[in-house]
Amino acid sequence: MKIFKKTLSASVAAITMSVAAFGMSASADAETLKLSHQWSTSDIRHKVAQIVADEVKAANVDLEIQIFPSGSLFKAKEQWTPMTRGQLDMIVYPLAYAGGRVPATNLTLMPALVKNHDHANRINESPFMAKIEELLNEDGVVTVAKGWLAGGFASTKGCIHKPEDVKGLQIRAAGKSFEQMLEGAGASIAAMPSSEIYPAMQTGVLDATNTSSSSFVSYRIYEQVKCYTPAAGNALWFMYQPVLMSKKSYDKLNDAQKAALAAAAKKAEEYYTTEGRKQDSDSIQVFKDAGVEIAELSDEDFAAWQKLAMETSYKKFVEETPNGQELLDMALAVK
Repeated sequence: MKIFKKTLSASVAAITMSVAAFGMSASADAETLKLSHQWSTSDIRHKVAQIVADEVKAANVDLEIQIFPSGSLFKAKEQWTPMTRGQLDMIVYPLAYAGGRVPATNLTLMPALVKNHDHANRINESPFMAKIEELLNEDGVVTVAKGWLAGGFASTKGCIHKPEDVKGLQIRAAGKSFEQMLEGAGASIAAMPSSEIYPAMQTGVLDATNTSSSSFVSYRIYEQVKCYTPAAGNALWFMYQPVLMSKKSYDKLNDAQKAALAAAAKKAEEYYTTEGRKQDSDSIQVFKDAGVEIAELSDEDFAAWQKLAMETSYKKFVEETPNGQELLDMALAVK
């Protein structure tokens, strides 16, 4: 009997060692995908990527995602080509950056096209977004998780409600379509990265700016301006910044891995939407606490800006883009 117990103990130990060894082997053999993005680890877009990576790893389907933040693997606008070639697996990416390769994507950073976060969610599920996805697939890209971030205006001179409020102002805009619209309103454009807004306002080089809610806070723009027009019920500035994946890399995944990726993406999208809204509301409170006046856009204000956009940015897009009018109509059809 003693011999039996000793043998059983030895057998259990051997089985335990075998299971542990199998686990180590499975971990070592797991497929590792490289995900690149341009932001710090404290940014919402990194956190979205981290949710995807964590959930996929927890699914135990021999798939891991290694994240390279802060442009450590590729610079922001250099990520697209290696991804389409399968040299880079995944990116978090402002899709309008791909406008030179896929002109239709310029619509994902177009003034007064997306009204608020609820509207953005409806666009995500629309025939318009399905068409964008089709065009991305043709270029070797698939969308993993969808997400939009909003922004607004701030000025050292006064509040910006209507197009006439920017006439004569030296203004920094986020994206060429916004520059086209603001020039149409009589503003002068000063091109610069968001990191240079603060000193430009401080020295009087810049009167007003347009950027994301998070950038308004992180760059402390509230210290330089008199009035802030945030993203609220109506917003002019929305930018689509999804998690994308090389189609070559995606097609190599097995069904279990694809299912795990889809489940992870769902959680990431929920966080993206919730946190995106929170960034808008948090920015309003920060500006209020700094004594800055808050000016929200009315429905009439939004309509005035959209009318101007149709005469400027939208018109230019249609002229420059194959099937541009059809694509624009599909986007505008989402109410």
